Amino acid sequence: MVTFSHTDAGTDEAAWAASSLDTIGELPLDSAELARMEFVVLVAHPDDESLGAGGLLARLTSAGAHVEVLLCSAGEASHPDSPTTTPGQLAAVRREEFAAAMAAFGLAEHWQFLNLPDSGLARHRALIAEHLAAVIGQGREDVQRSVVIVAPYRGDGHIDHDTLGAVAAETAEAGGHGLLEYPIWYWLWATPGDTAWRNWLRLPLSSGEQRMKREALHAHASQLEPLSEQPGDEVLLSGQFLSHFSRPFEVFAWQPPVTGRRSAGDAEAVFDALHLSAEDPWRYQDSWYEQRKRSLTLAALPEQKYDAGMEAGCSIGTLSTELAQRCGRFLAVDASGTAVARAGERLARYPGAEARQLTLPEQWPPGSFDLIVVSEMGYYLAPAELEELFTRISASLLPGGTLLLCHWRHPVSGWELDGDAVHTLARSQLGWPSASVYRERDFVLETFIRPEAGPDSRPEAARDGG
Repeated sequence: MVTFSHTDAGTDEAAWAASSLDTIGELPLDSAELARMEFVVLVAHPDDESLGAGGLLARLTSAGAHVEVLLCSAGEASHPDSPTTTPGQLAAVRREEFAAAMAAFGLAEHWQFLNLPDSGLARHRALIAEHLAAVIGQGREDVQRSVVIVAPYRGDGHIDHDTLGAVAAETAEAGGHGLLEYPIWYWLWATPGDTAWRNWLRLPLSSGEQRMKREALHAHASQLEPLSEQPGDEVLLSGQFLSHFSRPFEVFAWQPPVTGRRSAGDAEAVFDALHLSAEDPWRYQDSWYEQRKRSLTLAALPEQKYDAGMEAGCSIGTLSTELAQRCGRFLAVDASGTAVARAGERLARYPGAEARQLTLPEQWPPGSFDLIVVSEMGYYLAPAELEELFTRISASLLPGGTLLLCHWRHPVSGWELDGDAVHTLARSQLGWPSASVYRERDFVLETFIRPEAGPDSRPEAARDGG
């Protein structure tokens, strides 16, 4: 985490102008297609949107793109030492300013306020992610949607900006959405010698887009002018800092949306990026939903001990450590090398356990198991790949062994299957008896027992010669 203050002189815009910033590639957003796209914009504090993405918002609204904006805080902490204005009063002022900026962009009816604390967004990551998912889920159903999330750069240096950037990156990766990250304070504390910006892209702005951006930015008077002449009420955004946002272009880190449905072949890149964006992308360690589901999963296993267990899709290994304690030998598998490294660290204390990077089903470990767990990964496969996965499981699970499946029951954006479809295919393809089934609104948990060897123990399709 970098350390800086808004009072720092920082890097002068002349230094950025002397770099090759104005020659980096252009953002590949075809104006003719913008009207068929949906954009969800995350804003930490009023004025972030105008500074970092005002030109983009002007472009989107002019092109007829569908835009929804989530303002997370009122920015009430901008003047902590003000002798004239309380945080509550400043919050009210800044919300009015934000409303005026949204009106300037033509988005007066397309924003909502989450009323979270300024400089405290990190404590509300789950809530922000829920609101973001809800807005994406409420999009238009009458068209083939391509969703792009716009958020502060996840390495911007302000904890609120970094939090929103991380939440946006996780959501984009999980759903196959596009991601545009806009830097703000980066231009103050970074220098042209930093390498991050060299992979970013420019959005050249027309004179009309620049004019709309200036109009929206000027609405944030509490940040551009002193609140009073008294100490503590000084201007927050200096003219030197604002010069970074008067360029005839804006700069974004860009991750394009996934086109079409994804398959296991995409898994390594998709989930490596997701695990690089956060230590615990699905909040396995602090989410009550995950803790409760993990307890139910462990309780559903019919045997106390197993000789050899395998977990497909282990992520960072939170469930793996619990499973390893009930297995003589245990193998945790994931397509993401980043996730496997973290799982391996957790499993290091168990002599018979290891984590291995494999992309299932085509890469399959040798040997046999009497426990195989597939938790929250079956719907990341195409139907043919899922069939192949169950074929592999059938060949590797010993007679009398346990197969446990646990999956989220709602649609998973960007992927073809959902949890119920995974379990339906397992029942029809394997034909094994179900030892237990537990369903609730959000997930289904099911255990199967492979029949003891014998001519009548095979699935119906196999007995019929299919």
